[in-house]
Amino acid sequence: MLLFPSLFLLCLCVATTSCLETKIYEESQKTCSVIACGIPVTNGTPGRDGRDGPKGEKGEPGQGLRGLQGPPGKMGPPGNTGSPGVLGPRGLKGDRGDSAVAEAKLAELQREIRSLKSELDHTKKLLTFSLGKKSGKKFYVTNGEKMPFSRVKALCAQLQATVATPKNAEENKAIQDMATGSVFLGITDEVTEGQFMYVTGGRLTYNNWKKDEPNNHGSGEDCVILLKDGVWNDISCSSSFQAVCEFPA
Repeated sequence: MLLFPSLFLLCLCVATTSCLETKIYEESQKTCSVIACGIPVTNGTPGRDGRDGPKGEKGEPGQGLRGLQGPPGKMGPPGNTGSPGVLGPRGLKGDRGDSAVAEAKLAELQREIRSLKSELDHTKKLLTFSLGKKSGKKFYVTNGEKMPFSRVKALCAQLQATVATPKNAEENKAIQDMATGSVFLGITDEVTEGQFMYVTGGRLTYNNWKKDEPNNHGSGEDCVILLKDGVWNDISCSSSFQAVCEFPA
């Protein structure tokens, strides 16, 4: 008789506990999220990265310490030249130089010039005695070589001289005496046929033509030579005769 009431009491406790657990489970279903309370599953492989979103606005400068300055960049191209600045004030007058030093140097230079001039005059006298012939204010020199007129002009120009050009009987005689043969004179009619001119410019002021000369024989005699007897003859400029150069004495 005692077993029945005990069994009944046990069943009543089990039923009460079951109902309580059912109620707690239902309440938990109402408050839990689907993911947290759902059936657990195994993790799958990671999906692909999504596209970058739009760039956000620049934020306010930070309040921390500023970083170190980076290295300087490459030098850019030079700019345009600016306009001149305002002229500065004039400086104070300097001390007067020592004129005694300058005067001493000037006196030394003057002595050297006089010495060089004396040596030059002496050299001219030696040349006159050994190589050339002087007449008035002219000095004539020859190397005895024969060549066409164009080469005679070039040779004399290299020596800073001109082709021998007598302008009076005395100069004509000086060239005649020093020559060993016929020599070219600095006279031609290459510019205007029949009108002989000095190669340095200007009409003839003196002549000593041979009889019946100039005759332009063969229509090609544009140059002039001084013959051994001192008279002149027109001749082809391509022929070769002795070169005589003229210097101021």
